Amino acid sequence: MKSVLILFVVTLALSNVFGQKDPHFADGRNTIVHLFEWHWDDIANECENFLGPKGYAGVQVSPPNENAVIGNRPWWERYQPVSYALTTRSGDENSFANMVQRCNNAGVRIYVDAVFNQMSATSGGGTAGNSADVENLQFPAVPFGPGDFHSRCDVNNYQDPNNIRNCWLDGLPDLDQGSEYVRGKIIEYLNHLVDLGVTGFRIDAAKHMWPADLQAIYGSVKDVSVGGRTILLSRSH
Repeated sequence: MKSVLILFVVTLALSNVFGQKDPHFADGRNTIVHLFEWHWDDIANECENFLGPKGYAGVQVSPPNENAVIGNRPWWERYQPVSYALTTRSGDENSFANMVQRCNNAGVRIYVDAVFNQMSATSGGGTAGNSADVENLQFPAVPFGPGDFHSRCDVNNYQDPNNIRNCWLDGLPDLDQGSEYVRGKIIEYLNHLVDLGVTGFRIDAAKHMWPADLQAIYGSVKDVSVGGRTILLSRSH
């Protein structure tokens, strides 16, 4: 079974099911930095000019997938996916892939903030020019439709696992990861990132998804190869 590194999983998430093991740093390196909201080109330059030469091991980056464009562009719009297209205000797919390659060449691994518990609660256009229709639960660029989400209810009882994992967090349409189709789209997105050279993931809102569904997703993510060697990402326990 394939397995996936879960890096910096949200506090309290799946504490007795999944865990971080080997972060797969390049030899002799340690310490990950979080360059939240940086442009991909700037991260690449930072890897080559500072992080690599100083012995840093990795960078956690903001979610790279398309998100809703909201008002005065708050940071949290990055957590409202419109599609899994790799275009955001940090750059497009070409600049993201270039950044990953340049950082890997500098000995600095890239860890992606992966958002797949939910889709956007805001209708309208996204950062890649695609659209979201929240009222009708239509996200055509994936595509996701009404049958791909849990029924509307609000997360309001953290003592109730069903409420935490089946309801909508802060009004965000809650994807049904129990659906083979939904899992397939998520796995496709994660595997594309692995193909581009990403080493691992932080899973956003992990405690709001069922452990068995997450295990099915993690178990289908490809192993990755960086620095000339194949890496088996740490398995669940």
